[in-house]
Amino acid sequence: MSLNTFHASRTLDLDSPAFADVLARLSDELAASAGEHDRQGSFPHGNFQRLHAHGLLALTVPRRLGGREASLAQARRVIAAVARGEPSTALVLVMQYLQHTRLQQNLAWPEHLRLRLAREAVEQGALVNALRVEPELGTPARGGLPATIARRVPEGWRISGRKIYSTGIPGLTWLSVWARSDEAEPRVGTWLVHRDTPGIRIEETWDHLGMRATCSHDVIFEDVLVPEDHAVDILPAHQPRPSELDHNGVLWLAVLLSSLYDGVARAARDWLVGWLAGRTPANLGAPLSSLPRFQELVGRIDALLLSNRVLLDAAAEGRIAASEATQVKYLVTTQAISAVELGLEAIGNPALARGNPLERHYRDVLCSRIHTPQNDAVLGAAGRAAFALPSRGGQA
Repeated sequence: MSLNTFHASRTLDLDSPAFADVLARLSDELAASAGEHDRQGSFPHGNFQRLHAHGLLALTVPRRLGGREASLAQARRVIAAVARGEPSTALVLVMQYLQHTRLQQNLAWPEHLRLRLAREAVEQGALVNALRVEPELGTPARGGLPATIARRVPEGWRISGRKIYSTGIPGLTWLSVWARSDEAEPRVGTWLVHRDTPGIRIEETWDHLGMRATCSHDVIFEDVLVPEDHAVDILPAHQPRPSELDHNGVLWLAVLLSSLYDGVARAARDWLVGWLAGRTPANLGAPLSSLPRFQELVGRIDALLLSNRVLLDAAAEGRIAASEATQVKYLVTTQAISAVELGLEAIGNPALARGNPLERHYRDVLCSRIHTPQNDAVLGAAGRAAFALPSRGGQA
């Protein structure tokens, strides 16, 4: 596809058949190198150049700033298409969309920073992500103060600490670092750090079962200088901050993450169907796809994926309450794992052969379980909400 064709896609209606065709081609193009990135654990820089050429890195930036101001339903379709091709790319893209969806409304950030990040996403394809998880703390979603320290200096702040699971770090331009101040009463929040600032070091620690091309390595900050106004939302630890996800933010997170792993399951399903149609054992004299057993198998997989599509479309279009968004994530990701497992169990050794993509899809789809909120938190919250409702006293 020519560069002119790439740039033409920036102006297509996001709901048009022509844009759907662009996404379908993009899935195939990204899939062509997905296996190699998985084997090498290499970051897919070329994928992001391709996405930028299509204008997809600024999809959720407001139109007035040069973006496409995509709705959740539109962003979901893009993430699903990218994930069918290369899911690590899709995960970095999910984080980009979440950051820019809320950025311009977050008045805790100085206006010039908000505008700069939007402009760089539009013009340069600059990526941003939050670095929050630490070796001792784990995920902040479970509570606790970060060990990463921001120390006051005449020029602003100096940051020191270590972050782990830094998704997409080889490709990020901006790092939104969760830290605490060294004040007598510590403040907690985000220090915005440019990737090229001296004192930032990456340790290539990421050697994961799945989603290997995210290259989510450790990042070490050693007295990294951060300008005064790049401390964008630091508040006392007990005080709510405007940057925290509200119900709508949780909805976006749940739908986009779920769409990603549903996309992985759909890629696995498509490979399985093609393999069954092309595999003709000598003792059968016909493709495996002719056997009722495998027809029923694919029917079961398609039923799970139909359920996922209905749930995701309903959530993205506002037909499911935002308060139930995390349950959608639980259902969709659980069904995505089941869909891949069905194919894995049915065809035996070929499913686990490195030369076939099904084992990679299985490793990738299993990673859905580790994203915040995890299943125990989702189900526990749903159960507490149920018990908080007025009792019906056992009435029929």
